[in-house]
Amino acid sequence: MNILFFLTPKNEVAYIFEDESLRQALEKMEYHKYSAVPVINRRGKYVGTITEGDMLWGIKNKFNLSLKEAEQVTVAAIDRRSDNRPVYADSNMEDLIDKALNQNFVPVVDDQKNFIGIITRKDVIRYFYNKSLEVLKPAADCQASAMN
Repeated sequence: MNILFFLTPKNEVAYIFEDESLRQALEKMEYHKYSAVPVINRRGKYVGTITEGDMLWGIKNKFNLSLKEAEQVTVAAIDRRSDNRPVYADSNMEDLIDKALNQNFVPVVDDQKNFIGIITRKDVIRYFYNKSLEVLKPAADCQASAMN
């Protein structure tokens, strides 16, 4: 199965440019109600993933900022605890599932490492759940017919 079946394209994804201010990032994450978002550079390359925790620890431990001062700090200046590992657009399902098991979303990059979108763990689970229902329904119908 082609993993792009699950892709939420870049134009439908909230992401942050690494040169945006900390305040812009916080406001974008608040608006979309996300706790983690992909970070890309202006050339469209995936840089990593930033979380609310990364920003809060950065404010507390590195910058000791007010919200006004956060306008002067770029996202690139914030240390990230970990990044969501991306998959390439031509990756196999095993690679996708391996990453989705440990990440809420999996960034997808092309062969030039340009960010093209994400695949959410929710979408993968929903697909396999619906497939399991397709398998179980005929068996349940068959059992019901046998009982009549």
